[in-house]
Amino acid sequence: VQLQASGGGWVQAGGSLRLSCAASDRTFSGGTMAWFRQAPGKEREFVAAITWSDAKTSYEDSMRGRFTISRDRAKNTMYLQMNSLKPEDTAVYYCAARLSRGVGIVIRAPASYGYWGQGTLVTVSS
Repeated sequence: VQLQASGGGWVQAGGSLRLSCAASDRTFSGGTMAWFRQAPGKEREFVAAITWSDAKTSYEDSMRGRFTISRDRAKNTMYLQMNSLKPEDTAVYYCAARLSRGVGIVIRAPASYGYWGQGTLVTVSS
């Protein structure tokens, strides 16, 4: 199973980007997919997660209201719509997937995901 992230790029502060993560098959149909990000010199941090079957979402508090996670089951693709971007959002964004749903803190931990995309760089200039 492979995850392919795309959609990163350069944008000015206040702008928007939409990231995509395409899964090679439907292995994760009963699980959860998520976005994480990692800025230079920092640890990988949770951004948002979505359950594949019923699209239940979770967000990191600082991104709630600016970012929207969604998925298209027909296309096996997850999205992250990012609005009102700030320079501190600059990071490599990774998509990840796990075979089971998970709850609470579990879905916020990078270690609980067994499948990862290659990352896509988002740069927000001030």
